[in-house]
Amino acid sequence: MKNKKTYLAEVYLNGQWMPPQEATVSVFDRGFMFGDGIYEVTPFYHGKPFRLQDHLDRLKYCLEQIKIPFDISILEPLMLEAISRSRLATSDAAVYIQISRGAAPRNHYFPDNPKPNFLMYAFPVELENFSGKRWKVMVSEDFRWQRCDIKSTALLANTMMKDDAISDGYNENLLVRDGYFTEGSHSTAFFVSKGIVFTHPEGPHILSGITRKVVLEICRDLGIGYKEEALALERISEVEEVFLTGTTTQITVVSSLHLKGKEIFTSQKGQITARLQEEFLKRTRG
Repeated sequence: MKNKKTYLAEVYLNGQWMPPQEATVSVFDRGFMFGDGIYEVTPFYHGKPFRLQDHLDRLKYCLEQIKIPFDISILEPLMLEAISRSRLATSDAAVYIQISRGAAPRNHYFPDNPKPNFLMYAFPVELENFSGKRWKVMVSEDFRWQRCDIKSTALLANTMMKDDAISDGYNENLLVRDGYFTEGSHSTAFFVSKGIVFTHPEGPHILSGITRKVVLEICRDLGIGYKEEALALERISEVEEVFLTGTTTQITVVSSLHLKGKEIFTSQKGQITARLQEEFLKRTRG
């Protein structure tokens, strides 16, 4: 559904809590000008953060990759405060963090001694009943840049591909680069073939997903075989199950895949996905 609204009581911007309508940055902010910034989203189940250190580690990695100086040690207490101030301590929620390089004269090279702009807020999110969802997914060419491992705010390609999916009646857009599945426009892709779970290896063509990491841990713990190996589009006929993961996607079943309007995959029983969903529930709700 498009145009879904989320109302926030307050946000944290550069050291102060304030109503969102009072939160402003310079028109010369490089995040506004170039998408020169990093973001992170951390889930909270009934007020408790899930894999918080992993999310902070990924944020730190991305900041280092694009050379934005920022002390992430201040974040954990502020995130907990955001949840408390938003009255979400007993609900499912998420905390959004965005750090741009800050305001500077418009030049393509990085400015000296930048002063980053730091935005954060908590918002309610529906994390229940993910195991009952079944997504109809389109497949299209991955035309994004070569550093998808950086969680950049410059998401024009992702938003274009997601909008294509929603506009055509699909839930997500699963991407293919050089004949191999990479990931969704905002999710990680997993395939089950002959009882083995496949997912694209970490590297510059996918985001290092936290839920991806959890799923692989569950596979190890349950003795489910897996390979961090890209699956070729031409091998989709060998696949029995497909599921997508993400911070708010969690583990969602793909019911069908469609390439140029033609259905190329229909899900079967999905026993392995169901086992993973069950264990994920234990780890997030236990």
